[in-house]
Amino acid sequence: MAEKLTFQYDRDADILYIGNREPYAEQESEELGDEVIARLNPNTGEVENLEVLFFSTRLLRKDVLELPVTAELHLAARV
Repeated sequence: MAEKLTFQYDRDADILYIGNREPYAEQESEELGDEVIARLNPNTGEVENLEVLFFSTRLLRKDVLELPVTAELHLAARV
């Protein structure tokens, strides 16, 4: 079953956190370029979280923020 995607912004660190689970110590990290960090499942290599560094400065730019990952978006089941 797919997990819901969450977005959390840390104003003090200026980092946007995007993920489908809470980060954990065993996750591996990989820099994807343009100050975006992927946190990967250590067994499958799947992306579980993204960290977008210096997020507020990106809002001041004219260009579009593109993340180097693909995703399938679906409506979450309503309970």
